[in-house]
Amino acid sequence: MRLHLLLLLSLCGAGPTAAALSFSLRGNWSICNGNGSLELPGAVPGCVHSALFQQGLIQDSYYRFNDLNYRWVSLDNWTYSKEFKIPFEISKWQKVNLVLEGVDTVSKILFNKVTIGETDNMFNRYEQCSFSWDWGPSFPTQGIWKDVRIEAYNICHLNYFTFSPIYDKSAQEWNLEIESTFDVVSSKPVGGQVIIAIPKLQTQQMYNIELQPGRRIVELFVNISKNITVETWWPHGHGNQTGYNMTVLFELDGGLNIEKSAKVYFRTVELIEEPIKGSPGLSFYFKINGFPIFLKGSNWIPADSFQDRVTSELLQRLLQSVVDANMNTLRVWGGGIYEQDEFYELCDELGIMVWQDFMFACALYPTDQGFLDSVRAEVAYQIKRLKSHPSIIIWSGNNENEAALMMNWYHINFTDRPTYIKDYVTLYVKNIRELVLAGDKSRPFITSSPTNGAETVAEGWVSQNPNSNYFGDVHFYDYISDCWNWKVFPKARFASEYGYQSWPSFSTLEKVSSTEDWSFNSKFSLHRQHHADGNKQMLHQAGLHFKLPQSTDPLRTFKDTIYLTQVMQAQCVKTETEFYLRSRSEIVDQQGHTMGALYWQLNDIWQAPSWASLEYGGKWKMLHYFAQNFFAPLLPVGFENENVFYIYGVSDLHLDYKMTLTVRVHTWSFLEPVCSRVTEHFVMKAGEAVCLYEEPVSEMLRRCGNCTRESCVVSFYLSADHKLQSPANYHFLSSLKEAMGLCKAQITAIISQRGDMFVFDLVTSAVAPFVWLDVGSIPGRFSDNGFLMTEKTRTILFYPWEPTSKSELEQSFRVTSLTDIY
Repeated sequence: MRLHLLLLLSLCGAGPTAAALSFSLRGNWSICNGNGSLELPGAVPGCVHSALFQQGLIQDSYYRFNDLNYRWVSLDNWTYSKEFKIPFEISKWQKVNLVLEGVDTVSKILFNKVTIGETDNMFNRYEQCSFSWDWGPSFPTQGIWKDVRIEAYNICHLNYFTFSPIYDKSAQEWNLEIESTFDVVSSKPVGGQVIIAIPKLQTQQMYNIELQPGRRIVELFVNISKNITVETWWPHGHGNQTGYNMTVLFELDGGLNIEKSAKVYFRTVELIEEPIKGSPGLSFYFKINGFPIFLKGSNWIPADSFQDRVTSELLQRLLQSVVDANMNTLRVWGGGIYEQDEFYELCDELGIMVWQDFMFACALYPTDQGFLDSVRAEVAYQIKRLKSHPSIIIWSGNNENEAALMMNWYHINFTDRPTYIKDYVTLYVKNIRELVLAGDKSRPFITSSPTNGAETVAEGWVSQNPNSNYFGDVHFYDYISDCWNWKVFPKARFASEYGYQSWPSFSTLEKVSSTEDWSFNSKFSLHRQHHADGNKQMLHQAGLHFKLPQSTDPLRTFKDTIYLTQVMQAQCVKTETEFYLRSRSEIVDQQGHTMGALYWQLNDIWQAPSWASLEYGGKWKMLHYFAQNFFAPLLPVGFENENVFYIYGVSDLHLDYKMTLTVRVHTWSFLEPVCSRVTEHFVMKAGEAVCLYEEPVSEMLRRCGNCTRESCVVSFYLSADHKLQSPANYHFLSSLKEAMGLCKAQITAIISQRGDMFVFDLVTSAVAPFVWLDVGSIPGRFSDNGFLMTEKTRTILFYPWEPTSKSELEQSFRVTSLTDIY
């Protein structure tokens, strides 16, 4: 498959002269296939699939089996063509450029039938082709997926503008390094001055410059007076995301003025790898502005196979859902794309830290000179484009390629391994790392994820065990072992990937399926599952602790199974995440000091089973509601060890607080606690996880009357002077398929409107685990969901993302609990 871009130019009369002009070529283009049998209009930015759909020539590409039916689109060659007139006289301009911001991917570009360029790398200013993954379809798109324009200028042109705030520890002051790249087309040197102004920091500095003909780089150093208080950028939950407006004005010879405006954020980031008392190896954690921060969040994949569908509204919805769930970090995974500028701008504004992979994943890449040249251009461009964003806290060379090489995923002959290691070092160390160190001094770089960090460096850039619990970060997946058993999980320094699958809600699937597809073993369900044995693994894990649906109604069974996979996923990821959270401050059996938990994955690329907590389009799965609680800044975590029940307090707060812990035991058959205990006041230390409570389970059951493991459940929460309170957490004393006393809960809701939100006043007839409120396809989120309801009444809020009415909610509303399928 190959893309051709054909542009035909007609000249028109001269327009007014200026220092520079830009003429957009966005809008309608003509698209035809390789043999000319199909011709249609198409929008730019866009892709062939979208154009075909908009013209009614294909269905929604995500409908049923269309990922198979429409393979012909990607296997054909396509030509985009446009005939246009430039509204200015070219001869009056010293330089005229055709600028294509993103071409997908292998293409030849012709201008008036003359070949003027070729592309073969979508990451180098000209979308990744997706050939499927275990969570996504194969849609290798083709098209002009970003802006295209004609630029004309005289004298000189500003090609790139980037900057980095740098903190000088010795002088205790901030400086700003600004780099500007010019194309000087004048035959003579161009002189002038630069005025840099940051009004709120009372900073204005002027510099004289002289630009010689050719490509020239201007580096400027701006000092911020130490007498001025600079407010730093903090991650979500740790402070404000203060930024400062900056203008940079270039006043150049010939009356040429070029002005750039930008938002400047000040923050420091350090990756701390140092010895830990009582443990071999090294720590692996981040300090932001000198403060150690536990990274909690998820992994980001492209929001759609077709990037022209990724709107500003969708990005805002997905990223707002990140902070609404108390996350502070996203890892932009190395098998997707470098995201658009708006993604990083939103992360800056919302306080979302970004672990940025370079786009290399799960493969062994070549190192011929042509490929290395392409990679170097890609990396250099992305560093310039992204390094001014405070949200990006680390560069990572690749996803899992060190592990793939050293754990021999691809069955390399042992005698050939040195060659592959040499190629690996050449690509990620001698090229990518070299460019990062030269181009960005404001954040750390690691070669891979997972990696052993400094230990990997010491072992020659590849480690014998890249997934070690004593160094760096780990990726961990285990779908067979019981996920309620916390001893399964690695007590590692940093967990950057882990997770379990679930199915998206029926309302999401219904849009891309038909009635014959609505069973767990249908051809559609098997096809939509791209992870080997994924559906069986979900049922296996669910069956360990829950009764599987047994309805005689096939559709009811399908919906109940979907619900149960979401219950299983949420509970599994909760158990694993809470294990990492409570491991931050302790060393047990020489392991611990875990300082990061990023589950796989945040979002979906289509409507299918996956590890995501947000469905395609942004609807929250049960896991995302659980994440809102287990990533809360203050959390009690309960677990058992050798039949003793423990509660740890986990704090992401910056201050110590005097608190109490309330522990309640409930029976499944009664809506009032059978016993309750409130601890004495204690001080919860900032940024720590400590044991607050321990009691043998047998004593707790005896203390609470006639309780047994099967008949009772424990809930608990932290509070500080009735102002600051943690979410209520719970601990099951047995599998719920063995629970005694559970009866079918009749749950009703009265819905009322309060401003832009809606109030759901719930009443239940019995204790109900995993209460799930659903309003179908109405976009929005609840204040809580998937919860354990141990009291007769509860009030939940619904925040719509689009205008809706009370009557629409009442018509769509459904409530389910585990008792409905038992």
